[in-house]
Amino acid sequence: MEILSNRILNMAESETLAMTAKARELKAQGKDVISLSIGEPDFNTPEIIKEAGKKAIDDNFTHYPPVPGYADLREAICTKFKRDNGLEFTPEQIVVSTGGKQALYQVVQVLVNPGDEVIIPTPFWVSYKEFVRLAEGTPVYVKTKIENKFKVTPEQLEAAITPKTKMIIFSSPSNPTGMLYSKEELRAIADVVARHENIFVVCDEIYEHINYVGRHQSLAQFEDIKERVVTVNGVAKGFAMTGWRIGYIGASKTIAKACNKLQGQVSSATCSIAQKATVAAMLLDPTTSEDVINMRETFRKRRDLVYGLLTEIPGLKVTMPEGAFYFFPDVSSYYGKKFGDQVIANSTDMAFYLLNEANVATVMGSAFGDDTCIRLSYATSEDLLIEACRRIKEALANLK
Repeated sequence: MEILSNRILNMAESETLAMTAKARELKAQGKDVISLSIGEPDFNTPEIIKEAGKKAIDDNFTHYPPVPGYADLREAICTKFKRDNGLEFTPEQIVVSTGGKQALYQVVQVLVNPGDEVIIPTPFWVSYKEFVRLAEGTPVYVKTKIENKFKVTPEQLEAAITPKTKMIIFSSPSNPTGMLYSKEELRAIADVVARHENIFVVCDEIYEHINYVGRHQSLAQFEDIKERVVTVNGVAKGFAMTGWRIGYIGASKTIAKACNKLQGQVSSATCSIAQKATVAAMLLDPTTSEDVINMRETFRKRRDLVYGLLTEIPGLKVTMPEGAFYFFPDVSSYYGKKFGDQVIANSTDMAFYLLNEANVATVMGSAFGDDTCIRLSYATSEDLLIEACRRIKEALANLK
């Protein structure tokens, strides 16, 4: 008799975390591995936020908080939504969770029934498909093209919609491509959603503050569909707070209440200290905060550096990211080539070839729904990025 449930047996392991763990294992063995696999800023949390966390301990915020989050934090999130996104929410529409991942999972759980279809443009963040499968929904993948900057078109969305469609999930700025949608592009998507009154949209905006082309745009700004849009965000990326584990949603009262109900049974409220620190983060204006601006500008400089290095490698197709801290180059021109007896047949082969032969950890594109590419994170120092790109160039040149 099988011990484990079909649910867990059928779930894929997070490939990004698996590659990061493999890189750490090789480093522990003494290998000089440069990790470009992890999606984590290499910055420390701003001092003003850390001080708020310390003060919370001194002020004895060490007891159970309300399940959806402290009232002052939910108020601060409403302030942030209004200031940064032009979105009007009340505290009853906010639910604070243990990271954006939990927030996304809960939204899918409270909206998707067995057999419901969920449209996911590819490439996508690795966990979207597993969230849908755990809810017994059916992921419907819509393939985007590098020539279109990996953005789904309204025509593609319309063609993918069926009577079973319940939800669309996408991120902007995107993990893994670094692309983001303009206001005009979102309006065109909103027009499709408006024509189908039973469809909800989950917008993952966790990389909002790492944006190199101007003001971030939210799908929820369009009043005709706002009640059917769930905006998911958090503090991990924009405020270098990955370890604090705070995510949140802004949604209709019905959806927020349902997420609160589920969270009350599964995990209750998230860490009280992290919540109090996040109040300080939410009250930081990203247009004037030196910490946020400096991090973004550092990433911009690295992006420009890596773009120049990658475009010098023969056979790679590379787009210039507009946000986040990833490149998603097409490496398929190397498929079918060999290193010794090893044939590079797909993105998994490529990722492990680069790890084993170049000591550079990347993530296979198949994890994100596009087997022609690999993902590189540039959340590390310029010296390491230069060396990693040199190693990648050399390793690819050795494929015959």
